[in-house]
Amino acid sequence: MIETVSPGSGSRIVTFGRMIRFSHSVFALPFALAGVLFASRFHGGFPGIDVWFWTVVAMVGARSTAMAVNRIADARLDAMNPRTRNRELPRGALSRRAAWAFTAAAAAVFVLAAGMLNRLALVLSPAALAIVVLYTFTKRFTWTSHLFLGLALAVAPVGGWVAVTGRLEAPPFLVALGVLAWVAGFDVFYALQDLEFDRARGLHSLPARFGVGAAFTAARVLHAVAVLALASVALLVDLSPAYLVGMGVVAAVILYEHSLIRPADLRKLDKAFFDSNAVVSVIYLASAALGVFL
Repeated sequence: MIETVSPGSGSRIVTFGRMIRFSHSVFALPFALAGVLFASRFHGGFPGIDVWFWTVVAMVGARSTAMAVNRIADARLDAMNPRTRNRELPRGALSRRAAWAFTAAAAAVFVLAAGMLNRLALVLSPAALAIVVLYTFTKRFTWTSHLFLGLALAVAPVGGWVAVTGRLEAPPFLVALGVLAWVAGFDVFYALQDLEFDRARGLHSLPARFGVGAAFTAARVLHAVAVLALASVALLVDLSPAYLVGMGVVAAVILYEHSLIRPADLRKLDKAFFDSNAVVSVIYLASAALGVFL
């Protein structure tokens, strides 16, 4: 499926938003906010509005940086891929110079937000940026690149926890494990779209290395790990049973996602990837909130 952008798509801000797929922030932001909620529950006190605000700003800055670097680094490859040749850089809607300026601004916003939260957040901000940017380059040399994408989003709940507490503790890392496995699982599915292109261009992915059947098996295993890890958070943080009910709903949505596609029929891949996974992250945040407040 070829990504398209309607003619006269509006202002430069909209164009930048399209470049970084701003709407997909829904995949990571709920987990950062869940980290804030869990830290608040664990330590028995809720932060002020400033912590919530700067956490959101930090997440938007980090994700924008990562996506912009991805688009810049992959511009030549995107131009050769029928599915991605209409992205903003390959089709000339944005220059590389403008994209780099946007990247620098987004990174600066992230570091500023981290500094406004607490000292540990600021100290960890360069490492966090390195992690979220790393994924783009891993597909050049390893089929485990999906795990690196998962790691990039797994920073979110840890960041939310640090925003509140100013310290690193065990509970957010269990959430991070769940996020890593969940993201890696759906990225394996997403990579099925480019299987032949990746093989032809020497890019690495699990489907390109092991085939479609192995990709489906890996996605199932990863998503099982994700559900178990996320449900296990209730062992470390005092949450109401509503949280586990929510995890049951998350598991049901993931099962539905897997039911949409088959090795021989990938026509509903976009629906499985975008719609189902956006629902998962929103349900998870709602479950975390209910688990804390009830």
